[in-house]
Amino acid sequence: MLNDKVLVELIVPVLEESYDVYIPINKKIGNVIILLSKVITDLSGGYFVANEKNCLYNGDTGDLYSIDELVKNTDIRNGSKIILMWGDCYGFSRFRR
Repeated sequence: MLNDKVLVELIVPVLEESYDVYIPINKKIGNVIILLSKVITDLSGGYFVANEKNCLYNGDTGDLYSIDELVKNTDIRNGSKIILMWGDCYGFSRFRR
């Protein structure tokens, strides 16, 4: 049994695809975004672009997950739907010069 991971449905709108993936519950959302983005970039042959603007959203409510939150401290559970897409999860001002 995988007590340190949850099985979620990852929806990637730009690809019009969804994937069943395990994500670790003891990682920050920001780290999970990086891992998922790299995997989806590889699976899509580079069509999906991994970058600092990729964010995770709750698939039912549309709420943005904070990059600093641990997965286990969110509402992400086995069977949750999460959306990986471009957004402003890091805060626009952080990247302005």
